[in-house]
Amino acid sequence: MSLPRTAASFAPPVMEARRWLEGVTFPQDRPLINVSQAAPVDPPPEALRRHIADVALNLPEAHLYGPVLGLPGLREEVATQFGTAYGGEISAAQVAVTAGCNQAFCAAITATCGEADEVILPVPWYFNHKMWLDMMGVKAVPLRTGDDLLPNPEAARALITSRTRAIVLVTPNNPGGVEYPAALVRAFYELARETGLRLIVDETYRDFDARSGAAHDLFADPDWPETLVQLYSFSKAYRLTGHRVGAMIASETLLSEVEKFLDTVTICPNQLGQHAALWGMQNLSQWLSGERAEILDRRAAISEAMPALEAEGWHLMGVGAYFAYLRHPFAMSSRDLAPALVREAGVLCLPGTMFMPEDHAAGGEQLRIAFANVDRAGIAALFDRLAAVSFEKR
Repeated sequence: MSLPRTAASFAPPVMEARRWLEGVTFPQDRPLINVSQAAPVDPPPEALRRHIADVALNLPEAHLYGPVLGLPGLREEVATQFGTAYGGEISAAQVAVTAGCNQAFCAAITATCGEADEVILPVPWYFNHKMWLDMMGVKAVPLRTGDDLLPNPEAARALITSRTRAIVLVTPNNPGGVEYPAALVRAFYELARETGLRLIVDETYRDFDARSGAAHDLFADPDWPETLVQLYSFSKAYRLTGHRVGAMIASETLLSEVEKFLDTVTICPNQLGQHAALWGMQNLSQWLSGERAEILDRRAAISEAMPALEAEGWHLMGVGAYFAYLRHPFAMSSRDLAPALVREAGVLCLPGTMFMPEDHAAGGEQLRIAFANVDRAGIAALFDRLAAVSFEKR
């Protein structure tokens, strides 16, 4: 008897990490610092919640099935705003709304790959990307990165085979936090175009990029639909994680295939969430600027706090968006260190081994810190606790 598709992958890492809390108590003067998940825990701003309530009460069709590829108004708004931001031509017909950005990725892969095909993922990779490839029977080909966590296009070229169908980039990166330079993204685009691959660019965290202006110029190429698939999430921008709203920008040809997948999985995206995302795009730009400024300030707080950790042998490999990616100094693997930190330091974070193939030893030396819900004072407390950890060092 063959195994089910899900058996080909691993348990959800965030859920696994939460189980480390079982049986552990935290004193009131030293509560748990949870930096394991990159999702805002606060609700949307009140004005947006009121809009959701108004739609729920007064728009009957919001409770019915909607178009498989999303509300026309939201598709048009995404096309307009992204076209303006990136200096390119995007039509509403080239936009699909999905039940979160994870579903956008799943749909893009399903519409691109067949059994035993290959997709190149820079490592450390986003674990949900790896999980979907596993369950699809698609081989994830790891593209190693150096201390700067930036992938090398020529190293990627050496990994391309007759079965390769796509290269995936996440920028700002999860888990590494690094922002890929525009020239690097362009180099991967040129490689993908030359070799007939799709370049899937996941920009879930684009609203928290420290750079001003567009993060890349790929949409300025009138032939972008032949190569580029761009993914986005409204969850982080407008705190809509529970409403599950994401987007994909791609060719109409690819979206006709994507529609088959979406119709069999969700039929349509969450209607209330779509109305919320549209209202947010049209009304919350100033509020979102404040959210970005807060995240950038927390990023600065991490960089300012690093000297105390560096004195204990820690190294900051990357920081940006919601993430700091650290190399720890201890002799034990991060696979064992991360659960030990719950008990010893009252800190819940994820080990680098959750973002790497098992045979990549570097993962054992790394930890991901997700600071979306930790303010400056929390970051200071976090770093004090990490600096005080006294396990045997390498």
